[in-house]
Amino acid sequence: MPTSRRTFIASGAAVAAVTPRKYLSSAYPPDKLPAALLPRERWKPYPAASERAPWEGLPADVRKAAVEAAEAQLGKPWAPLPATLFLEYRRIGNRSNYERVRSRRREQLRELVLGECVEGKGRFTDEIVNGIWTTCEETFWGVPAHMGPQKAGVGLPDATEPIVDLFAAETASLLAWTWYLLKPQLAAASPLVPERIRLDIDRRVLTPCLTRDDFGWMGLAHSNPVNNWNPWINSNWLTCALVIEMDEKRRLAAVSKILRSLDRFLDGYHDDGGCDEGPSYWFRAGGSLFDNLDLLQSASNGAMDFYKSPLVREIGRYIYRAHISGNYFTNFADAPAKVNMSADLVFRYGRAIGDETMAAFGAWAAAAQKAGSERTESIGRNLPALFNLNEIRKAPRAEALVRDVWLPGIQVVAARRKAGSAEGLYLAAQGGHNAESHNHNDVGNFMVYAGGEPVIIDVGVETYSAKTFSSKRYEIWTMQSAYHNLPTIDGVMQAAGRAFAATEAACQAGDRMVEFRLNIAKAYPPEAGIDFWRRTFRFDRTENRIEIADAYSLNKPANRITLTLMSASKPIDEGGGRLRLAGSTGVRFDAGALKPSIEEIPLEDSRLRGTWGERIWRILLVAERPPREGRFNLVISQS
Repeated sequence: MPTSRRTFIASGAAVAAVTPRKYLSSAYPPDKLPAALLPRERWKPYPAASERAPWEGLPADVRKAAVEAAEAQLGKPWAPLPATLFLEYRRIGNRSNYERVRSRRREQLRELVLGECVEGKGRFTDEIVNGIWTTCEETFWGVPAHMGPQKAGVGLPDATEPIVDLFAAETASLLAWTWYLLKPQLAAASPLVPERIRLDIDRRVLTPCLTRDDFGWMGLAHSNPVNNWNPWINSNWLTCALVIEMDEKRRLAAVSKILRSLDRFLDGYHDDGGCDEGPSYWFRAGGSLFDNLDLLQSASNGAMDFYKSPLVREIGRYIYRAHISGNYFTNFADAPAKVNMSADLVFRYGRAIGDETMAAFGAWAAAAQKAGSERTESIGRNLPALFNLNEIRKAPRAEALVRDVWLPGIQVVAARRKAGSAEGLYLAAQGGHNAESHNHNDVGNFMVYAGGEPVIIDVGVETYSAKTFSSKRYEIWTMQSAYHNLPTIDGVMQAAGRAFAATEAACQAGDRMVEFRLNIAKAYPPEAGIDFWRRTFRFDRTENRIEIADAYSLNKPANRITLTLMSASKPIDEGGGRLRLAGSTGVRFDAGALKPSIEEIPLEDSRLRGTWGERIWRILLVAERPPREGRFNLVISQS
């Protein structure tokens, strides 16, 4: 929303888009692709390692860092990936130990490749060959959690039926770019090496993706929504098809199929571009959509340009609309509260759609991260970032601190006291439903920040395990509504499923006041006994005060209603219906109706600790023997 006075109202439960979109495949059907797409031999997106001038023209500090990173890999062993490590996922539910080792292998190879391209002396070639050979010898390029049904309960991959998951596709892309950048050097070591890359990519990715429609992420054999897997895998498949597919007919067929699959991804988005997976996943949802569009534009010499699409533009803008301050983002669902942005991607996406706010936000993040000093992305993002460094370092930069956001499709609202500043309070709240991608049972949840720092929080999710995406997902405490900022009635929490949703959602925003209201009764199962639970958020910018007003009606008596607030810092009970939260921020409530208690929650999980530290706190405001109809009011303010 702009800063001028304006009102936005939308109602009803958030629903998935139902009208099939053909933005990409209809613009370039199979008969139009040959004229648009450059043949493989003519497509030169980046200089090969043998083209020295561009690599030697990179900023000196970046060249030095790349060479030092590669030198650190020399003499370092390639860690083994034994079957027993793979089997830990099935045996004890641990997926991290295997993933950590395989990811380290990929990082090792990536650093060597980039170091050799920058230096160009052949010092790293033999170790690159070792990395290629080691990778090609792996039975499965993906991870055990992504295998799907496992034959005979053994829990090991079936080498005769390649499964294309996120990380198999990422591995293929890494090897394809290695082939593109260093093919003559690899062939000089042994002609078997580049040919081994080509054959393995074809067997593991190109042929399975071209001949099969039953990979769920494609969205081609079913009508179910697809998530970030779709554009993420498609971007890597597209890379392999464009770079390494020798048969031009198969290359064109792959691109055509990718366009149809990406259309299925767009089907799941509302016109506002809101990402129900959250901001961290946006970098592999909307962000990977951009990876695809960027590759297509490059490989067609600019002919395939989809950036005028309103939906593509809105999907891009989501990332700065979800920004709170610094590296804090609105983290509903599995998203973490702290996100290290892919700064160059945000910058280039902003430039592509002509959004100066987005481009400046990417440039701001690049400066904050000292862009070019380290790489945590895939090589397909490292390359454009390296050759874009001079531009991004000179570009205007500004943190994106938009005043108001209303995304009616996913029913997310956010507001701050004033545009362009983290000063004062910040509110984000959501409606939606409990079958969203990476869902937590959290309809009606909210978060409050003060001066850009967390006060009332969404905890996020622990390190993924076998349980995270199993039938036992909602046994995990971080997924439950009782550990979000929501009511619990006699111990009954919200339930999972598409039917458990907000209704009557509406938002109004003006210069002084923002109001978001919704009915969260249907998010609870019948045993909660709720006729209606209307929750209203009012943010008075002038007074720098947020009110959460709950009006409810029960169809049976309740012994206890508990309002939960999750706190980033230790609350202090000052008595008389006032709790002191972080800094000068406090919450007031009716002490006659609600009795407070405070629980300390030690955090053992490394993922949660990385965001919140060693502990968080849970505030329980309890109403004993409440009336069947009533109201609760909480007021959050800064003194």
